[in-house]
Amino acid sequence: MSIETTPASTPNPKFERLVAGFVDTADSPLLQKTADTPVNRPDLLGDMPLTPEWARTPSGWRARAAVGKVNSVRAFRRWVRRQSTEHGHAAQTFRGMQRTFLWIQGTEGVQVATARREVQQAQSDYKTAKWHHGKRLIPDKEKDKRRREMEAAFAGSVTAMGKYKAARKDARTRRAVRGTLAAAAVAVPEGAGIYLIGGTGGVIATGAALAAFAMIGRRTMGGEVYDDHDVKFGDTLKLTDSMLNKVYRDAKVIGADEVVELLTPCTLTADGKAWQATLDLPSGTPLKKALTAKTGVASALGVKVQQLHQAPGDREGRLQLRVSLHLPFSGKPDPGPLLDLNCINLWRAIPMGVNLRGQEVSTSWVERSGLFGGEPGAGKSAAANDLLLAAALDPTVALYLCDGKAGADITPFEPIATMHDTDGDPERLLQVLRHIWEVEVPRRRALAKEHGSRKLTAAMAAKDPRVNLAVLLVDEWSSYGAAADRRVREEMERLLRLIVQQGRALGIITLCATQKPDADSVPSGIRDILSIRWAMRCLTPQASDTILGQGYAAAGHNAQDILKSQRGVGIYMDGEGAEPELTRGYYYDDDEVDLILGRAFELRAKAGTLPAGSVPLADQLRAVDDDDARVLAVLLDTFDAHLDGEGAPAEWLPGSVLVDALADAGTALSADSLGRLVVRTDDEKAKRPWQGSRVVGYPRSRVLITVRDRFGMGE
Repeated sequence: MSIETTPASTPNPKFERLVAGFVDTADSPLLQKTADTPVNRPDLLGDMPLTPEWARTPSGWRARAAVGKVNSVRAFRRWVRRQSTEHGHAAQTFRGMQRTFLWIQGTEGVQVATARREVQQAQSDYKTAKWHHGKRLIPDKEKDKRRREMEAAFAGSVTAMGKYKAARKDARTRRAVRGTLAAAAVAVPEGAGIYLIGGTGGVIATGAALAAFAMIGRRTMGGEVYDDHDVKFGDTLKLTDSMLNKVYRDAKVIGADEVVELLTPCTLTADGKAWQATLDLPSGTPLKKALTAKTGVASALGVKVQQLHQAPGDREGRLQLRVSLHLPFSGKPDPGPLLDLNCINLWRAIPMGVNLRGQEVSTSWVERSGLFGGEPGAGKSAAANDLLLAAALDPTVALYLCDGKAGADITPFEPIATMHDTDGDPERLLQVLRHIWEVEVPRRRALAKEHGSRKLTAAMAAKDPRVNLAVLLVDEWSSYGAAADRRVREEMERLLRLIVQQGRALGIITLCATQKPDADSVPSGIRDILSIRWAMRCLTPQASDTILGQGYAAAGHNAQDILKSQRGVGIYMDGEGAEPELTRGYYYDDDEVDLILGRAFELRAKAGTLPAGSVPLADQLRAVDDDDARVLAVLLDTFDAHLDGEGAPAEWLPGSVLVDALADAGTALSADSLGRLVVRTDDEKAKRPWQGSRVVGYPRSRVLITVRDRFGMGE
C-alpha cells in the first residue's frame, strides 16, 4: 500500500474551501468577540497565520511579554553561569588570542633549535680537534691526521652555522608574513570602521575582532564545545509541571486523576547544577508517601537515586524537590577553610562541610555531642577531623582523644592532647573518663557556680580565662568493649553516659565514632543522647537508622544509597529537630593536617596551654618565632647533652661551651651578647673549676628563669 502526499507548495482546493467556509460563517469562533478586543478577521495569510486571535489582544501580549521576561532572565542567568567556566566569552577570547599567537609563532622554532644544536655540537667537535692538534710531542703523521680532523671539524662548524642562520632567517620571514596577516585582519577593519563611521565604527570593528578571537577559541584545550543544553538530565532537557504530575503518578504517589500544585516554577538553581521546585501534594496525601517512593520517583525521572533529593516543606504535604543534573559530590572535594585560618573560637559555629546547594554547613558544638558512623573507607575519620582540627586551632580547648582500633588517626594530635590513647587499651580509656568525671566536671561545676550560672558560656570565657571548652573523642567504642571485662565495660559505659549528660552544659563536647553502626557499637543509652549525627555510607538501612535514628531510612534518608565513589559524603543532622541533609565533609590530607597542627602547636605554646610534660621546653621554644627563643632552646639542649655523674642534665656549664654550641647550631652569638640575654647575679658570675682550670659560666637555673620571664614557659 502506498500513501500519496501533497507538496507543501501545492494548493489544496478542498482545504481552501473548508477554511473559507469556516471563516465566513457567523458563528465562527475566530470571529467572536473577546473580553478586551472587538471582532477582527484572522490574518490567515499574513505575518502570523498560526497565532491564535487571543495572542494579539492586550491580555495575550501581556502574557507573551511575561513569558519572554522569564525566558530572558533564564537566558541571562545561563550566560552569567557560563562566564565563570572555561566556556565563558572572556576565556574563549583569551584562548583565541593564544592560538593566534601560536599560529604566528609556527613550528619553525623546532628547525631553529635543531640547527642551533648542530652548531653547538660542531663547535664542540672543532674545539676538541683543535686541542688534540695543539699537542707538541706527537709524531708528524699523527700531527697531519689531527690537522685534517681539525680542518674537517672547522668546515662542519661553518656549514652548521650557515644552516642555522638560514633557518633563523626563514623562521623570521614566515613569522613576519603570518604576523602581518593577523595584524591586517584586525587593523584593516578597525581603520576602515573609524574612517567610514568614526568612533562607532572603531568600536564595531573591535567587537568583531574580539568575536573572531572568541570563535577561534570556542573549543577548549580538551576539544570541548559549549553545549547550551547542559541542563539535560535523564531523557529530557528541563523539568515541567506536566512532567512532575506524570512522574508522581508513575511512582504511585498520586492517583491518575490527581495533580500536584506547584508553588514555585521549575527552575534551574543559581549555580546551574540542578532543577528545583516546591510543590503541594493533593489533599490527604501524606508526605511520607512521596519520601518513601524515592526510588520510583528517580526511575520515573530517568536519573539515579543519588541525583534526587526530596525534603519536607514548611508544612505537612509540602515537598521541596531537587534534581541534580549530574551525580553530586563525585568530583574532587573543596579545600578545607581551616587552611586559611590562623586560629578558631570554638564557642562559635565551625565549618563542617558543603551541602547539595554548595552552601557551607556550619555547626555550633557548644552544649552538643555527636555520633559519626559509616563503613570502613566511608570518610568517618576525615569527618571527625573537621571538629578536631578546629578544636586544635583554639588554644584554650583541652583535647581528650581515644582510639579503640589502635590506628594512627589521632597520632598527629598527641603533642597537643591533654590525655590520649592510641593503643585501644580499655584501662587507659577508663583512666581518661575518670579524670574527666572526677577532675574536669567538678572544676567546671565550681566555675559555673562561681559565676552564678548553671552552665558555662562564651560570655564567661571572654572574662575568665579558666572557662574553656573540652573535646572528648571516643573512636570505636565496640573495640574497647570487646577488649574489656564486664566490670570495666560497665564502668566505662556509666562514666561516658554521665559525661555526655552532665558535661554538655559544662563545656565538654563528646564525639563518638564507629565503623560498624549497630546496637553494640555505641550503647543505646548513650546513642540516644548524642544530638549531632553524621551517617556515612552504610551497608544496610538498619545501620543508617542506628546512626540517624529509627525511621529515617524509610523516610528517604538512607545512607545505604551513598555510592562508594562519594567518599566523605554522609547524611548530616545538625542537632535535635534538624532536618537531615546530604553533606560532604571537608578533607585534609596528611600534609595539610601536619600544617594545621603545627600552627596549633605554636598557638598553644604562645598561650602556655600545651600539656605539661608532653613537649620538651626546648621544642616549645623552637615553636616560637623569635631569635632569642631559638638561642635559649640551644642552651637547654646543651645542658641536656652534658650529663652529670647521676645521668641528669648538667646544672652549670662554661660560657665558652655554650658559645661553641650556639656556633655549631648556626646561631652565632658572642659571649657579651649571651651575657646580655641571660643576666646573672654576681654570685653566678664567679669562676668555677672546669677540666683543670677555673672559668666563668652559666647555671641552668638562670637559663630557665630567663625562659620563664621572657616567654612565660616552664616552671
